[in-house]
Order: sequence, then C-alpha cells, then structure tokens
Amino acid sequence: MNLAAQHSQLIKKHAKRLGFLSCGISDAGFLEEEAPRLEQWLQQGYHGSMTYMERNFDKRLDPTKLVPGAKSVVSMLYNYYPKNTQSDPTAPKISKYAYGKDYHVVIKDKLFELMQVLQQEIGEIHGRVFVDSAPVLDKAWAAKAGLGWIGKHSNLISKQTGSFFFIAELIIDLPLEQDTPVTDHCGSCTACIDACPTDAIIAPYQVDGSKCISYFTIELKDAIPQEVKGKFDNWAFGCDVCQDVCPWNRFSTPHNEPQFESSSELLQMNSDDWHEITAEVFDRLFAESAVQRTQFSGLKRNLEFLK
Repeated sequence: MNLAAQHSQLIKKHAKRLGFLSCGISDAGFLEEEAPRLEQWLQQGYHGSMTYMERNFDKRLDPTKLVPGAKSVVSMLYNYYPKNTQSDPTAPKISKYAYGKDYHVVIKDKLFELMQVLQQEIGEIHGRVFVDSAPVLDKAWAAKAGLGWIGKHSNLISKQTGSFFFIAELIIDLPLEQDTPVTDHCGSCTACIDACPTDAIIAPYQVDGSKCISYFTIELKDAIPQEVKGKFDNWAFGCDVCQDVCPWNRFSTPHNEPQFESSSELLQMNSDDWHEITAEVFDRLFAESAVQRTQFSGLKRNLEFLK
C-alpha cells in the first residue's frame, strides 16, 4: 500500500473514532461543474438577502485559495437525528439540528482534535477545518468524495443513513487516495418537491433559497413577506419538511452525541409556552444553541408570524 493510501486509511480510522458517520476524500481541485451552477443561482437571485453568498466566489470553487498548497479535501458526516422530537404536534417547531448544543462548536472541537492527531502521527500538515462557516461548498465536496448524492431538494443523501447529518471538512496539503462519487438514487421520486410548503424547490435539484422557510426564519432580518403567511407549517426556526418526507430517511438512526441531546423542557413545550416565551427562558433554553442566530427578537418575530 502506498503512502497516500496509508494516510487515507489513518484519517478514516480516526474520523470514525471521533464519531463521524463516514469520511471520504477528494482532490483539492477547482470545482468546474459547480462554477456555472453557482453563478447562475446567484444571478437568478435565489440567495435572497444572503449577500455573503456573492462574496468569495473564487474561494467557494477553489480550495487552494482557502489553503495555499492544498492537495486534499477530507469530507465527513456527523449524525444529528434525534431519538425524541417535540411532543406537542400543535406547538411551533424548530429544526432537529438545533435541538442541542450548537453544532459549529461541537464538530469544530472534533476537527481540531483530528488535525492534532494527524500532525502527531504523520508529521507536518498544514490546513484548515471547516463546518458550515466559511466559503466552502460542503455538499459538492461530500458528493465528490462519495459520501452521498445531492438530492432533488439540494441536500446530500446517503443510501445508508439518509440526510440528517452535518457536513465538515479538512482542507490539507497532504496528498491522499481519492474516493469516487456515488450514483443518484432519487429516481422518479418527487416527495420533497410536492411537500415543500412554500414551493421553494422550483425544479428537481433547484432550490430558490429566498423562498425557503429556513431562509425566512433564520437568514432574513427584515419583516417576513405577507404572501407567505399561513404557509409555514408551524416552523419557527428552520424547516425539516423536505428531509422528513424523503424515503431515504427511513434509514436514519438516532445519534449518540450527548451534546446534541435536547432538554426535556424544550421538547415538552406546548403552543402557549412558545408564544409566551420570555427573553429569560430563551437565554436559558438556547444558551449554547444554533437558535441564538435569530436572537430573541427574531424568534418572537417568527412566532408572531405563525399566529
């Protein structure tokens, strides 16, 4: 076995030990297929007010602009599918990924540990760790590394585990053995397109981000447009509809990450509890949660909109 293959096996072994569902590797080259797609998506205005999507266009497509001398992109998946969900079916809903501690913190700690171990066992490696926080097209890299295919709802789907996972990367200057992409297994299914409450999936594999409930409830800082009133299916933070209806998610199994466990108080909140939430309760429940992104005022705005 050559050195690149040995190093690849070592990385995958440690990724598994750290709790990642799977790990795949791709060459840190320019994303040629994604370039025209991203450009067109931005030109159509599908990013709405997410102006950060327009910045760093080159960096999104060329990892060597993020890590000079980069040779490999190591993509990893981390499960967040919960064992228990919100108990009151009439209560406002939050995305499952936000039930526990903010994933940026939890996963970044694991990535830094992985980098440290690799530097100890392989030697001097330069690179950076990423988890949904920099101009990295994580789904494209994960698909290139064979961890799944990009579904009609534009999320990554794995045949083995569905799609309730976070995607993280190491971009490093170490040559590694590459993995190969897998084939698309969406077939003729249109469950996600048919179920989207705001018709944000405008065509198979094409999402107008500015119509997505996650966009309205998290990214949009202005007032939510009246034309989508009554279409939110009771989502107050994010939306899981396209994943909930995906047949591949029948293979989702609960995570075993203690930091992603939700408090029973949160899961048991009824409709009145949500609509009467105070700043004090918000700070206690969501002290270390991704829900902090909306701040108390943003969550209140979303809850008012649901009335």
